[in-house]
Amino acid sequence: MTGEPKVFRNFKWHIITMISEIEIKKKLDDIIDVLDIYSSNYEQVGGLVGISGIAMLYLYYAEYTNNEDLYNKGIKILTEGVNKVNKGVSMPTYCMGLAGMGWVLDHLKNKQIIDNNNDELLITLDKPLNHLMMKNMDDKYYDFLHGAIGYGYYFLKRYENTKSKLLKNQYKESLLKLILMLDEISIKEGRFVKWLSTLKRDTKVKGYNLSLSHGMSSVINFLSRLHKYEEFQMHVKPMIYGGVEYIKSKMAKDMKSFSLFPNWIKDGKANENGSRLAWCYGDLGVGISFWQVSKNLQDTKLKDLSISILKHSARRVSSKDSRVIDAGICHGSFGNAQIFNRMFAETNEGIFRQAAEFWIKDGLKRAIYKDGYAGFKQWNGMKKDWQEDLSLLEGITGIGLSLLSHLSGDYSWDECLMIS
Repeated sequence: MTGEPKVFRNFKWHIITMISEIEIKKKLDDIIDVLDIYSSNYEQVGGLVGISGIAMLYLYYAEYTNNEDLYNKGIKILTEGVNKVNKGVSMPTYCMGLAGMGWVLDHLKNKQIIDNNNDELLITLDKPLNHLMMKNMDDKYYDFLHGAIGYGYYFLKRYENTKSKLLKNQYKESLLKLILMLDEISIKEGRFVKWLSTLKRDTKVKGYNLSLSHGMSSVINFLSRLHKYEEFQMHVKPMIYGGVEYIKSKMAKDMKSFSLFPNWIKDGKANENGSRLAWCYGDLGVGISFWQVSKNLQDTKLKDLSISILKHSARRVSSKDSRVIDAGICHGSFGNAQIFNRMFAETNEGIFRQAAEFWIKDGLKRAIYKDGYAGFKQWNGMKKDWQEDLSLLEGITGIGLSLLSHLSGDYSWDECLMIS
């Protein structure tokens, strides 16, 4: 007999988790205490940055603990969000605004956490969001967090969940128009398909962004979700594979490189410093997007490649190799933990569980600020300062959801980030 018997391997993982369970629950409660105080002051309504994302944490935590008080608080926060919209909240984007809030409401309905008629509640959003999506595409602004694909992600969720045949057809037409425009603005070179974008807003420098947050990984990830439906398949498949081939062509030849993919390509050259280990830019975003494409298109070769990329990422635990400096989901410890926990759940590969444990512990160690939210602050690169943040994307709401996933084994909320 070689290796550890399975029962003891499982028992060891249980003990490792139990050692930190009390600390995790304590930190979750600290986060809720902060949100109890400050969430009502949040002006944005979005899922990634806004109160609907905060409500999602309350409602998931309520489900896990069977806590009616938490559930009622979550519903109250969602109601506050709807009231803000009725009073004229103008931010429309997926990250910070109406599209993100609509996505969260549909997600929670689909999870049977809330019971509301989204066909009636959300229909007033459809026309203005469709208009903005088309305008963004006219401007060739396909950005997931703030541009056209974010609106498309909302319309895909509505397409999947609506009970109305009329609305389903309208969402289908909106998505087909988006697909057509993505095809029109793409650049085709042999087997490659790629999309140009603005790399830096201040200088307007353009190039080919490979990231999941703002670039081409989000395009192939999103299109592969449409490929699941027959009416979209023939339109999206060539773009998916062309995009995959282009991104693959930028992968480092040496698997010993600390990062395998650059952030972007400018003037035919990759950014010189490689990429940090993060959801937003670099290997994790590319790897998890390849994983989604491989599942949705049933491509075993791409599946194997995605696993090798993510295993390489799982070994990047030194500060020099990872370049992680804060805790949040976007580019910090808990975003890494969430992706590795997800991959362990889907593959049962022990290396992913070990990586998730490492990044959970690393993230908890970063709660060092007495004046922070539950001890956490995030680094604001624009202002060059450490700041408190409530949001799912960069703040304590996302940290709380990642901690909760680690306890509960329910990772389904991370669909909002195209992880699942």
